[in-house]
Amino acid sequence: MVWRLTNDPTLFPDPHYGEDDGLIAVGGDLSPERLANAYCNGIFPWYGFKEHNEILWYCPLDRFVIFPSEIHISHSMRQLINKGTYSVSINRDFDQVIENCSRADGRYDQEGAWLGDDMIKAYREMHRLHLAASVEVWDNDGRLVGGLYGINIGSNFFGESMFSLVPSASKLALIHLAHVLEPLGGIIDCQFETPHLKSMGGRHISYEEYMEVISEK
Repeated sequence: MVWRLTNDPTLFPDPHYGEDDGLIAVGGDLSPERLANAYCNGIFPWYGFKEHNEILWYCPLDRFVIFPSEIHISHSMRQLINKGTYSVSINRDFDQVIENCSRADGRYDQEGAWLGDDMIKAYREMHRLHLAASVEVWDNDGRLVGGLYGINIGSNFFGESMFSLVPSASKLALIHLAHVLEPLGGIIDCQFETPHLKSMGGRHISYEEYMEVISEK
């Protein structure tokens, strides 16, 4: 069942009664209050802005996450890190990261593109409120070559998107994020499984375990 959201940004339906793919609601807005309430319950907006006039809200009951202490660093990645070819920063250029996440590899022009102007504006506002963060990867010439961004609430990071303009740049960003978060506990929410994220240590947990972790941190 899919619910239509009301004007109250704190109200979301029980995800156990949503669709099999995790779709639970439509409508509402991308206000900071609604977004913060959504992520605190494992809910996130995801919709092709060219195909849909309304926001779609998802909450899969099978969650794919990375526990920072379980991040997998391959031998080749360790070699790349040790070379010092790239440097990594946090929140140095959120705007440039989200723009690259939107347009790298021609994503903006593809069918089903979801990171449109409204989403970018909303997450920039979340960043202004210190509820969203970016990780940047720079080459030795000071050029941004990769990164990721997402919502950060407490010790948890809810990943939204990443990009690489050179091989393994997004992996470097994810490894750096995991090292920063590891002493704090919490999780990195990957939303959906991909081969890339699975190779980095991602695994499935239940929605119940997921909520226990993010409620504690």
